[in-house]
Amino acid sequence: MPGIAGLSCKAGRGGKGRTLNFDYTDDQKALKDEARRFLADASPLTVARGVLDNPEQGYDKELWARIAEQGWCGAAIPEAYGGHAFGYVELCALAEELGRALAPVPFASSIYQFAESVLHAGSEEQKKAILPAIASGTSIGTLAVTEGPGALSVKRLAVRFENGTLTGEKLPVADGMVADKAVVLAVSSNGPRLVLVDLTGSGVTREAVSTLDPTRGAARISFENAPAEQLGRDGDGFELLQRIYDRAAVLLSFEQVGGSDRALEMARDYALERYAFGRPIGSYQAIKHKLADVFIRNEVARVSAYLGAWALSSDASELPVAAASARIAGCSAFWLAAKENIQTHGGIGFTWEGDCHFFYRRSRHLGLAIGPAKEWKRKLTDRLEVQRGAARAEGKAA
Repeated sequence: MPGIAGLSCKAGRGGKGRTLNFDYTDDQKALKDEARRFLADASPLTVARGVLDNPEQGYDKELWARIAEQGWCGAAIPEAYGGHAFGYVELCALAEELGRALAPVPFASSIYQFAESVLHAGSEEQKKAILPAIASGTSIGTLAVTEGPGALSVKRLAVRFENGTLTGEKLPVADGMVADKAVVLAVSSNGPRLVLVDLTGSGVTREAVSTLDPTRGAARISFENAPAEQLGRDGDGFELLQRIYDRAAVLLSFEQVGGSDRALEMARDYALERYAFGRPIGSYQAIKHKLADVFIRNEVARVSAYLGAWALSSDASELPVAAASARIAGCSAFWLAAKENIQTHGGIGFTWEGDCHFFYRRSRHLGLAIGPAKEWKRKLTDRLEVQRGAARAEGKAA
């Protein structure tokens, strides 16, 4: 099982004695440590605050350029398409550190979603034409799926792709104001499909929209006979989208683990230095229990994310279930850690001058990025039922 050292799976008769032991390899640990040191210098929270105070920037361009110089954008992109092909576990390690630093850059939109869309749905010509610029960071991509609030379905899909042009509106589109390319979910006479659009071309208008986390901007994008080209086959848009979402769910779960770990550390440090009635507030059970609950939730999310990383890196059949589990656990952990960090800081926790709200904003943004946790709980239930049915059928056949 490639990518994660110390990963073993030993099963005795009847499945007894099965053990899973996850850890990074030494090289992956070195990459992760170097990424943490780099981001501590290049992306302190003052960088995110600069984007928050000036949301029209959309992202920090200097930080994005420095990240691109590190080769991170091409971490999982094959060398044939201009990438570095480090691997998906390495990309997960980088995602964790980006989440910890709350880096205000379009990495998730461009790499986890757009690049994965082109890699798994694009033709050879499209991959060679598009991915080198994405890998170098000179081009930014995004994934445009939703059309306002509510669950996504074929019946509600209004953006149409006909005769090589796209018409309709997508809202909200993460990093839609700074991206120059987008993969769009659209409907056609042959069913839903993914299409590739140049956002700097004709027939495209964009308008910034306000969100809870301005450090990750969003846009309303309107298409009026905008030239577009198809990705994948006719009618397979939703199937492809779910495969892309599964892969993105694992990577986003690592960002959530990184953010929840840092939020817990902030709360712990403050609880040890803040005194009330002559004692550190961390000595009181009310605070101890809060932080213990956060720690447990974080560890559950970490284990789920590691399982997802194994499934992603090895292209295992367990990926759909592992991705849904990682997504649910990541959303739950980051939201709780961000909330309790504010509560632990008390009156200053929710102030603009404090830093706690950055983590709360990002936790809510990531919690909705590819659909809320309740949708992923439904997906997990459905997938487990399918898995259970297949196991029963296999047992009867045996």
